[in-house]
Amino acid sequence: MNHKITMAASLLLLAGATQAATLTAINAAQAPTLDGQADDPVWAQAEAVKLNFKKGSNLMDGKSSGSLKAARVGDSLYLLLQYQDPTHSVRRAPFVKQADGSWKKLKDPDDKGGDNNKYYEDKAAFIWPIANSMPDFAEDGCFAACHDDEPPKPFGNKYTENPGELGDIWHLKSVRTGVVGQSDDQWLDHTRFDPEKAKGAGRHSDKKDGGGYKNIELKDGKPEFMHKDGVAANKGGTYWLKSDDAVALDDSRFQPGDELASILVSPFTGDRGDIAVAQHWQDGVWTLEISRKLVTGSPTDVQFDDIKAEYLFGVAVFDNAQVRHAYMQKPLSLRFAP
Repeated sequence: MNHKITMAASLLLLAGATQAATLTAINAAQAPTLDGQADDPVWAQAEAVKLNFKKGSNLMDGKSSGSLKAARVGDSLYLLLQYQDPTHSVRRAPFVKQADGSWKKLKDPDDKGGDNNKYYEDKAAFIWPIANSMPDFAEDGCFAACHDDEPPKPFGNKYTENPGELGDIWHLKSVRTGVVGQSDDQWLDHTRFDPEKAKGAGRHSDKKDGGGYKNIELKDGKPEFMHKDGVAANKGGTYWLKSDDAVALDDSRFQPGDELASILVSPFTGDRGDIAVAQHWQDGVWTLEISRKLVTGSPTDVQFDDIKAEYLFGVAVFDNAQVRHAYMQKPLSLRFAP
């Protein structure tokens, strides 16, 4: 069977959906293998919810379509997200060696601050109200927390309306976290933007014990680290550098035009590393397999502690965009099969 034709055809069938729906997590005896392939028996059994996204930067006409499936295996929830993205974007602000031997970090010339749409990464995100604390979410979905008309940011801010309203954000960053098998686990409260005290407004990261990602800096005008193999990112290397592979730069190994990763990555440990992800892009389709414990005990996580309850959530996808994602205006609902 031609996988490319089959996947493309199945996604075209999804393109007609206009309404968000209920996602049912089936009961399964065996967990899927998290490899980003979506060929496990559990996914053949689970019913897909159709997804249609709009108004995202870099996507054709700003649109994408896809599907979402869910399963419960023992004490864990598994999700399968697939969606159309014609380009595999990994070239996240790399360093480029110049003709004079200096190094320069690529930047989006139109970026007015935290709004990179040219040298970034593909991403996806989920948002879940914690303990039903966001009363507007049922009607407004993600718009209950999005405020896009607040200067000085060109894209606004994200926060809940009132004290005590909390959201759980699963931020699947393909370069910074996906390559180490995780989603970034974040949370949302009512904090308003402050240029000194709250640049992220209501968006925060869960606590971590170690690991994560950080920018590689220029030291004496040169990237501090390179991959131990000494291969340029644009010549078969990667646009991320795992901490275990990082060594001091040997500048003599690189020619003008060579590119090097500007981000150092390793798995989160602690609360921020609760969400496992396997990702795979092929033939214009992203496949993301996601797993998390139903109950983590963290106050900044949604707790799936009542399998008879309904859990509202929203989904967004980003095509090489820092913040200008494609979205679904109405929320979806997760329910667990009896």
